Amino acid sequence: MANGIFFEAKNLTMRFGGLVAVNNFSLKLNGGELMGLIGPNGAGKTTVFNMITGTLVPTSGKVIWLDEDITGLPPHEITARGIARTFQNVRLFVDMTVQENVMVSFHHKIKASFWQAMFGLRKYTKEEERIREESMTLLRQVGLAHLAGEKAGALAYGQQRRLEIARALATSPKLLLLDEPAAGMNPQETMELADFVREIRDTFDLTIFLIEHDMKFVMGLCERIKVLDYGNTIAEGTPDEVQNNPEVIKAYLGEPKNAAG
Repeated sequence: MANGIFFEAKNLTMRFGGLVAVNNFSLKLNGGELMGLIGPNGAGKTTVFNMITGTLVPTSGKVIWLDEDITGLPPHEITARGIARTFQNVRLFVDMTVQENVMVSFHHKIKASFWQAMFGLRKYTKEEERIREESMTLLRQVGLAHLAGEKAGALAYGQQRRLEIARALATSPKLLLLDEPAAGMNPQETMELADFVREIRDTFDLTIFLIEHDMKFVMGLCERIKVLDYGNTIAEGTPDEVQNNPEVIKAYLGEPKNAAG
C-alpha cells in the first residue's frame, strides 16, 4: 500500500447564508487508511464529502490531493484525479443491466471520437469490447459476475449497494468516499459489507473514508474516527478513544448510564 499523507482538508468551512454547516474541518489521510466520520443528523458530514468531491465549493479552506490544490474543481475533474464516492441513496440505472451500470463508469477511458462512436468505427468498437471485458473482471472481483445480465433494479438491496461501490471502483480511484454504505441493511448484510469494504481496500490498494450511522459497523471497521457535532469537530481517535470520549457520548452515543438525572 501507499504510505504517507496524500490527502488533506485544511480548515474547510461551509456557510449557507447565516448558517455555518461545517466549521474549520481539517483532516489528513495516509495511504491505505480506513477512516470513519460520524455525528448526529445535521452535523455536516455529507457537506464535508460534498466539499471534497466538488459538489460544493467551500466558503473557505482548501482541499489538497497529491500536493495539488483541487478546491472547487468540478466533480468530474476530481473523479479523474482519483477520488470517487457513493451516495446515501443508491443511484443506479435501474433499467440497465448490472454490467451496463459498471460500463457507464468505464466510459471515461474511451479515447475514440464522437464520430467514431456514432458510426461504429473500429477504434470505438475495440474500446467498447475492452470496456466490456474490464467490467466483467471488476464484477468478478466484487462477487457480482453471476448477476451481470440482471437488471440493476431487480437486485437485493445489499447487492445494489455493492454494485454502486463497483461503479465507483470502475473510475480507478485511490481515495474512495462511502456515504452511509450500510444504510437500510439488515445485520447479516451489514456484516458482509464490512468484510467487503476491507477486501476492496486491500485488493484495490485504496484509502477509504466513510460516513456511517451504524455504530457497531463503523467501530468494528474503521481504524480512526472523526466526530462532528453542529459542524464542529469534537473528537478524533481510535474507536476505543472515541467511544469513551465524554463529548461524543453526550452528542451522539447518548448520556452515560450513570449520568445524574
